[in-house]
Formats: sequence, C-alpha cells, structure tokens
Amino acid sequence: MNRLAVRLVVSHALVAVLGVVATFVIVRQLAPPLFDESMRMSGMMGAGPGSGTLRQQFADAVDQALLVGALVGIGAAALFGAFAAYRLIEPLGTVRAATRQMALGRYADPIPAPRETELAELVADVNTLGHGLAEAESRRVRLLGEVGHEMRTPLTVIDGYVEGMIDGVIPATPERLGRLSEEVRRLRRLSEDLSTLSRAEEGRLALTLTELDLRPVVRAAAERLRPQAEDAGLRLDVALGDVPAPVQADADRIAQVVTNLVGNAIRATPSGGGVEVSCRADQGSAVIEVTDTGEGLDPDELERVFERFYRGSGRRADHDTGSGIGLTIARGIMREHGGDLTGRSSGRGQGASFTARMPLAAPPR
Repeated sequence: MNRLAVRLVVSHALVAVLGVVATFVIVRQLAPPLFDESMRMSGMMGAGPGSGTLRQQFADAVDQALLVGALVGIGAAALFGAFAAYRLIEPLGTVRAATRQMALGRYADPIPAPRETELAELVADVNTLGHGLAEAESRRVRLLGEVGHEMRTPLTVIDGYVEGMIDGVIPATPERLGRLSEEVRRLRRLSEDLSTLSRAEEGRLALTLTELDLRPVVRAAAERLRPQAEDAGLRLDVALGDVPAPVQADADRIAQVVTNLVGNAIRATPSGGGVEVSCRADQGSAVIEVTDTGEGLDPDELERVFERFYRGSGRRADHDTGSGIGLTIARGIMREHGGDLTGRSSGRGQGASFTARMPLAAPPR
C-alpha cells in the first residue's frame, strides 16, 4: 500500500464504490415511490393482486441493474486508475533514474519534459540541478589542475635546490637559502589565498563590521604601496572626496581589496605611467576606484580577470608572481559587504579602471 501506483488504483476504485453505494441508496429510496406514483397516474394502482408482484419485480430489476452498473463502474475506475498511475509513474521513474546517474557523477543527459505541467516543472528543476552540478564539477576539476600548476613551479625550485645542496653541487649560501625561503612563502601565500577564496565563494568570510569612514582606510592601504610604485617609476595619486563615506565594513578586508587593486595596477603599468586611487560617496554608495595608465584589457577579459588563476597576455602575465586569485577574492569580499567589484578598459594599451562599491551606512537618527 506504500506504492503510489497501488494507492492511485485503490483510490479510484474507492471513489467508484462510494458512488455506487450512494446511487444504490438513492435509487432504492426513490424508485418504489416513483413507481407507485406512475402506476397511480396510469390507473393501475390497486387494480389487483398482481400490482404488488409487479412492484417487487420492478425493484428486483432495479437492484440487478445497479449491481451490473456497480461492477462495470468499479472495473472501469480500476482500469482508469491503473492507466493514470502508469502515466504518472513513468516520468517519475525517468527522473529517478536520472538522479541516480547524477549521484554517479553523470550530468550530461537532460531528462525529456513530460506533457503534464507539474511533472514538466519538476523535470526542469532536476535538469537545472544537473546543469549546476556539472558546472560545479567542472570548476572543481579545473581548480585542482590550476592549483597543481601553481604549486608545481615553487616545488620544482625547492626540490632542485635541496637536491643540489644534498649532493654538494649547490652550496648552501644565504642567497640560495633566501630563494628557497621566497618559494616557501609563495606556497604559504597560495595556501592562505585558497583558504580565503573558498570562504569567499561559499559566502562565509569572517567579517568584523564596524562603522567607519572609508576614506582613511583607502588612503592607508594605498600609501603602504607608495614605495613599490616609486621603485617602479610610477606616479601614485590618492584623491579622497571632501564628504565622508560612512560604511559598515571590515577595515582589514577593505584594505586587502585596495592593496590588491593597487598592486595589480602597479604591476600592469610600465615605468613613467601613473596610478590613481579615489574614494567618494556617490548616490547612496561608497565608491573606491583604482585607475592606471597601463596595458589595459580586451573587452572579453573584463569578466575573465575575476576568474581563478586567470592571467591575460601582456607584461603583467609575464612578471606576475601572485597567486592569480586576488581579484576573485577581492570581488568576494565586496559582495560579502553587499557591494560588488567591476572593471572597465578601453582596450589594450589604454589602461584599466576597477571600481568597488558598497552601500553607505544609514545616518544616525
């Protein structure tokens, strides 16, 4: 009785039985008086002893007709219930088989939509789920390959130096040990960035929100990179608006975003260029903008630069020693603050601009 098909057939049969019982009771109550009334109107009522026999014969005929009708009706209801159950169970079985394939990691084959609206909506939801799982699996496989690629270079350097030192081919000088230390720090930074990226993409970044003016946070983060800009022969301008930009934010995370954007701009800009950092309040949002006069981006790269480990062609790709996920993390941080991070560029050689937005804090009453 726990199977849906059995329940459907039994329910149809019960409906037929209830209909038959109701019909039998009503007919038995109404047929004799109606028969008597018909006989009276025709002048045959009380015409002789045969009238009682005729009345009984009529009642027996009605009972027999009701019995035959009941059997036919119950049988037809059971057959129709079985057909309806088949029409319902067949697409459900297809969905069940598809979900089992998904559990085995096979997401490629979509389920054909049945004609019934509700079942078609269910199938559409399952197909959407399969598509999402396929994309997640593709991202997972790609991430594993990218992480392996990022780890391969420092591990190769470390392995080569250590093996050479063990064999006595490479002397353990402070310079070479410093190179090993640099590669170890690179691996540690990659590990920390991956952990931060995971929390950002899962929406569980730990934020310590306080009400603050965003301008001093932006200035401090940008000024920390001024020596790096000067060493690269770049001009670094920090322009802050005159109007405060009060926000509910994690100062350390916002500083991390600014540091990433300014650092990327410095690496992307050749000597003699400039990087401008601005912060202002604009129509209910606090806006941080980092603009450079560097290599710029192609139109199809404006979103791809936010993908994990993406590096476009150009000077930055050749000299970038970062983990390749800084912009991904920065966008995740801004979205955790209720904002977003976007980029724009007029094309190669035209520089680029990245804009981080977040809502202003409500003014105190």
